Amino acid sequence: MSRHILITGGSRGIGRATALLAAARGWRVTIGYHGNAVAAEAVVAQTGGTAIAGDVADPAAVRALFAAAESAQGRLDAVVVNAGIVAPAASLARMDDDRLRRVVDTNLMGALYCAREAARRLPRPADQPAGALVFLSSIAATLGAPNEYVDYAAAKGAVDSLTRGLAKELAGENVRVNAVRPGLIDTEIHASGGRPDRAQALASLVPMGRPGRAEEVAQAVLWLCEPGASYTSGAIVDVGGGR
Repeated sequence: MSRHILITGGSRGIGRATALLAAARGWRVTIGYHGNAVAAEAVVAQTGGTAIAGDVADPAAVRALFAAAESAQGRLDAVVVNAGIVAPAASLARMDDDRLRRVVDTNLMGALYCAREAARRLPRPADQPAGALVFLSSIAATLGAPNEYVDYAAAKGAVDSLTRGLAKELAGENVRVNAVRPGLIDTEIHASGGRPDRAQALASLVPMGRPGRAEEVAQAVLWLCEPGASYTSGAIVDVGGGR
């Protein structure tokens, strides 16, 4: 029987690309999404999978998402914690309380809620293929995103710490935990931050001279979910064009 993967934020960008690639490789796919039902249903149409609405910043919604995923498609074998947001570029001094709370609740608390649920469901006997948990971090965690998204960068830095700590916690339960740290990737997230042309405008900062594609990040994410990465845990893989 094929393996089952849950991808949060799976209706767009890197999440969508990962869902399509996973389906092409024979995975059963469940995506979580927040607001765009039309985009989510388009992914379902292409993957034959399941889409479940919910806000990762709400712990009850996260529990419901995981329960519904397993009810629809059986035991989970891999979880990709991808859902994330940015807000319009600003210095920290100009960020209001609501923005900070929203960015941290989605990018950090959402990751913790999803990781906690994955840690309850992914453990399995040592004679079975390992469960896999993959976080989407960001190169912003190392660059700091000054005058743009220091709140987002701070949350992603915490996700890096979570990756390393949880990998050690779950190693004895046959679960591998890793993260992918995308760099400047040409997805819709830039438009949500008020700069739809940001990826192209900043391409000169990337040693490879171009922004990346969501599909390029998806390749790394899915590798970490599959048996080829059987001895990889606690790793943070940069997909940033050398930046």
